[in-house]
Amino acid sequence: MRGYSAISILRNGLAGQRYWPRAWRAPDPKPVYDVVIVGGGGHGLATAFYLAENHGIRNVAVLEKGYVGGGNVGRNTTVIRSNYLLDGNTQFYEFSMKLWEGMSQALNFNVMFSQRGMLITAHSADQLDGFGHRASIMRLNGIDADILDRHEVRELVPYLDFSETARSPIHGAILQGRAGTARHDAVAWGYARAADAHGVDIIQSCEVTGFVRDGERIVGVETTKGKIGAGKVGLAVAGHTSVLGQKAGLELPIESHVLQAFVTEPVKPLVHQIVAHGTEHFYVSQSDKGGLVFGGGIDGYNSYAQRGNLAMVREVAEAAVALMPCISRVRILRHWGGVMDMTPDASPIICLTPVDGLYLNGGWCYGGFKATPASGWCFAHTIATGQPHPLSAAYSLDRFRTGRTIDEGGVGPFAWLQ
Repeated sequence: MRGYSAISILRNGLAGQRYWPRAWRAPDPKPVYDVVIVGGGGHGLATAFYLAENHGIRNVAVLEKGYVGGGNVGRNTTVIRSNYLLDGNTQFYEFSMKLWEGMSQALNFNVMFSQRGMLITAHSADQLDGFGHRASIMRLNGIDADILDRHEVRELVPYLDFSETARSPIHGAILQGRAGTARHDAVAWGYARAADAHGVDIIQSCEVTGFVRDGERIVGVETTKGKIGAGKVGLAVAGHTSVLGQKAGLELPIESHVLQAFVTEPVKPLVHQIVAHGTEHFYVSQSDKGGLVFGGGIDGYNSYAQRGNLAMVREVAEAAVALMPCISRVRILRHWGGVMDMTPDASPIICLTPVDGLYLNGGWCYGGFKATPASGWCFAHTIATGQPHPLSAAYSLDRFRTGRTIDEGGVGPFAWLQ
């Protein structure tokens, strides 16, 4: 990251931050690009960066209907992990983890990646045995995993409910020590800045309203800033994937749901890892400012709103207090919602589509933030070469027709284990 002198920092502090240089340009759109990426979130920006960095394709535009970081990349609980079970997911998310470990250096921007570890509690002997199976699969794929017994869990996280009257008695846990969190907006800013340095145009407040066709092939997009031509168009629009897909003539196996997250008032250092309830919809970490950051399951109805409902607030709070009674009197400062594009098998889609010239990156369910670098890497490869990357080949749209699904949501104790 570029340095600033003490004088420039003082000057900006006294002047209301008016003199900082722009982190990336604000260009007007060109008439035509080699590639147009629709969606200026983490996945879209990462795709643009890797198109330029890995494939030398720099005549690229990223179109964002709002502002960079205003969508799901800025509306999540920032958990990064690779503790997956099924073939296809296991290798993909471990590759993503390795990219996370070198991201700050690769982007020359501190994304504040903190590998504090993630612990998932087991609440029965059978569940602990299942975690043992998961840990074995992880180790066979070169991923760190440890199984802890009840005593070891209590030594590590003594603030959980280990009483005889606990609603969910703790039998042990699975721990991935390399898991962690990152600063979500820094990830968006870092990729935007690095892509811009390669000549990528990042165009904000530019909503795509339709597609331009030459026969059956898509050759551009209609936007609120006019028509923009493109050799190839990639969709990376998270919860609005089905909306844009429909405009292109695609009927996608995706539903959009709200996923809420919460932050409490600051408390003294308590949660030193990411801790997840093994049978309830609850997981928690602690931010650098002291707030407890936690989330649960999706709201049970389709929505494109970035806000949730009180029924889910209550459900998450009940699970939180059941696992961590000590936080029962801590006040929630704010909560928000991200829009999840949910697929039938809880795994994503990265592929060419049946529409010539159109490429799809979506269906990330709960796994979008942690997949950001690998998603961008693989999607850039697919767009540049016209072929799926080996790590994402299983994420084809065609799998829903052939029955080759990757049903990660069905193998865990509940859906967030995707």
